[in-house]
Order: sequence, then C-alpha cells, then structure tokens
Amino acid sequence: MQAARRKLCQIVAFGFINSDPGNLLKGVINKGDWKKFCVPGMNCYSCPAARFSCPVGALQTVNGNMDFSFSFYAVGVILAFGVLMGRWLCGFLCPFGLIQELIHKIPVKKLRLPKIFTYIKYLMLVLVFIVPVFVTDFTGTGEPAFCEYVCPVGTLEGGVPLLLANESLRQLAGPLFRWKIAVLAVTLIGCMFICRFFCKVACPLGAIYGMLNKISAYHLEVDDEKCKHCGKCAAECPMDVDPCKSPNSAECIRCGRCRAVCPEGAIRFRFGYGPGKKKGEITARQSGS
Repeated sequence: MQAARRKLCQIVAFGFINSDPGNLLKGVINKGDWKKFCVPGMNCYSCPAARFSCPVGALQTVNGNMDFSFSFYAVGVILAFGVLMGRWLCGFLCPFGLIQELIHKIPVKKLRLPKIFTYIKYLMLVLVFIVPVFVTDFTGTGEPAFCEYVCPVGTLEGGVPLLLANESLRQLAGPLFRWKIAVLAVTLIGCMFICRFFCKVACPLGAIYGMLNKISAYHLEVDDEKCKHCGKCAAECPMDVDPCKSPNSAECIRCGRCRAVCPEGAIRFRFGYGPGKKKGEITARQSGS
C-alpha cells in the first residue's frame, strides 16, 4: 500500500510539473510566468512541457552571469525544502527519479553500486557552484558546465523532444549533442542494472538533500529494543542503505520499503525533532553513512 501511494505521488508530481504537454508537439519551450519558480526535483527548464524551473539550472544561470550574482532564491528554495523533508523529495517528488525507477523495472540482472561511486555527485556540486563563476567567456558570462556537458535530465526532457519536433534545431545538433546523448545512454543503461543510478552517482541536487538528511525535520528512526538485526531492511533498500546502522544516511530517499518489510515494526518515519510522543519508545540514531 505504501509503495502504491508513493508511486501515485510521483505520477501526480510529474504531471503537475510538466503540465503543458501541448508544447511537445510545437517544439518550443514554455516561458510563462510560472518559470520564475523552482521545483524541488530535477526537471529541465528546457522540457517543452515543463511549467516550472529546475533549481540546478537556476543556480548555474545566476551564478554564471557577468555580475557574478549569487542565487539566493534558488539556494533558499533548496535549503528550505531540504531542511524540512531531506531526501524524501527525491523519493516522492522528483520527475527524473520516477523515470529511473520505471527503467529499472526492465528485466535484467540487478547490481549493487560500490559505495565509492556515490561520492561523484559531490564533485558535480563543483560544476554547479564553482565552474560558472571562474570559467567565463569573453562577455564575462559563466559556463553552465553541469547543464551543458553532463545533465542527462536536460537531454532526455529538453534536447530530445525539441529536436524531434523542431527540424531547424536538428540541423544545429553537433558534437556536443552527440556527447550528451552518450551520457544519457550510459545513464539509462545504468538505471536498468542499478536502481536510481543517476541519483546515486551524479545528481548534485540529491547530494545537497542528502547532506541535509541528518538535520531534516522528517527523518527515519529505529527502535533498538525491537530491532533483531535480521537484515531484511538493508536487503530491501533500493539505495543500498542499512537503516539499522545509518537511519539518516545521505543516500536514504525515505521511500518506506524498509519499514514495509520489517517484521518487528522497529522502523518508523517521523516529522519533528526531539523524542516522539511516547518518550523512550524509539532510540534514534542520527549517525549517517
């Protein structure tokens, strides 16, 4: 039941964020007033159906302008959502997260990603925050390195639909677009074998939310007295987290699958700080992986 509710939430969020499908046939980008606002998940500004902006794109655009302004709005949105909900946003509201999960359902042998690769997404933050400031063109405008050279979300949601619908844009596609298609192909193939491959390896937004998992108001708690350390929760986790050891790991997307399989009912999610309503009922371990 929990899984069905989460999937419904993901589908509704995807539809709400991309609520202008008519532009898909026209091959144009929605530039309405709602584009001034960022959504909490990865969804490309250039997607013809997108009604809102992507916070990562907004960060790079503002940080890279010739005045070297800081995007207080985009950072504020990210931090506000992250402090409130942590990486729950990745698990329930991110459109690209839904796409990755659907691709992962393709019946191939599933693999576990070595933990060292999960740190790559923190390097992606350098591309988002630092490169646009220090790498500029002759006009003083910064290079939106992550969006331009890496982001597979923009290629899938923006580049491909625009080129399919707009012949003039297809004639302009060159080596850079072919590179982006290669990055997208690697990402999608990776998602077939590894659940949420992009989230684990390269998502800068997930990196930020993950760092906020340990202080977010919405968090996971484990009852030490009830837990039998059977390992069922760790085996079920799509993000390769052991909730008993790291209940607030930076990788946890709060999907609830660990709670669903716990035979002792030792896992719960709670909104708020301090002890729960029943004092001493659950001992929360806040150490992350």
